[in-house]
Amino acid sequence: MTLKSRIAREIVLTGPMTVADYVTRCLHDPQDGYYATRPALGEGGDFITAPLVSQMFGELIGLWAVETWTRLGAPERFRLVEVGPGDGTLMDDALRAARVMPGFLEACDLVLIEPSGPLRTVQERRLADADVAPRWVRSLEAIETDAPVILIANEVLDCLPARQFVKTDDGWAERRIGVDDGDGLIFGLVGITGGFTRPAFEVEPGQVVEIADQQAAFGRDLGRLVGAASGAALLIDYGRDRAGPGDTLQALKRHQKVDPLADPGRADLTQWADFPAVLEAALQAGADVTGCRGQGDLLRALGIETRAQRLMSGRPEAAPVIARQLERLIGDTQMGTLFKAAAIFSPRSLSVPGFER
Repeated sequence: MTLKSRIAREIVLTGPMTVADYVTRCLHDPQDGYYATRPALGEGGDFITAPLVSQMFGELIGLWAVETWTRLGAPERFRLVEVGPGDGTLMDDALRAARVMPGFLEACDLVLIEPSGPLRTVQERRLADADVAPRWVRSLEAIETDAPVILIANEVLDCLPARQFVKTDDGWAERRIGVDDGDGLIFGLVGITGGFTRPAFEVEPGQVVEIADQQAAFGRDLGRLVGAASGAALLIDYGRDRAGPGDTLQALKRHQKVDPLADPGRADLTQWADFPAVLEAALQAGADVTGCRGQGDLLRALGIETRAQRLMSGRPEAAPVIARQLERLIGDTQMGTLFKAAAIFSPRSLSVPGFER
């Protein structure tokens, strides 16, 4: 039985499914979930992330980690953590760049958080010869707090789904997934009788509001971890830096947007990162936070243009390709402004690289 058929049967038995529950099933169902069985990254897959655009991205994140370690006082022992390492490219490039700083790699306990079995296998192969041997855990709660933490989470928040609510002429309703007369999945609205906190911003009838409880929980857990251990967590994702309405659910297959209800488990489903909710939760958990800035601004602050020039000088024949990669990472019409960056950190006195006050 397909995942679509199993979801439809469950809906018939228990009632319409929230968008957040549906996305979680599509991504992580043990039998047919996208990340559990068939994640496809890169140009030949379903989607591409910044580390796969150019080595410059991972190298600069590695140098960000080195500078953060230095500003923490170069502790003799610390944890370098990546949440959702993809195919391992970002960490591979970061560790290579980190060789420039004596003592950094020797002090590093490398921890990767990866729920996907297939992706962990790819990461193991990619990092088999890394300067630091990684270890894998399944959640932030498994990270010890007896040493400072430097954490990277690139395109993680968009995998943590949100529920959707719609303002109607008769009040608020939740957008849920139901079943049509056949076996097809459809969107519909279920009236709300209570338990819903109205958003503080203006919403017009028909507009969708997304409530990202899972993202806020992630921010809370990050805040607790960084607050207890000290250090900094860098979050980079596409999403909103201010609260507002909008339906951001999308499904990607072979780099094309497809119907998110058409073939559950066969496409990557995402929703925008809600940076305000994540950062507020981290603050409430006791950590400090930076403001948001565009990915392009962050990478410029970390020196990507200088790095690109050096690569072009060393490989003149590749200069046009490197220039295109640079534009894709920092261009305002590419990833430069849609993708945002923010950091969660402790102690308050720490100046986070790229977010200097």
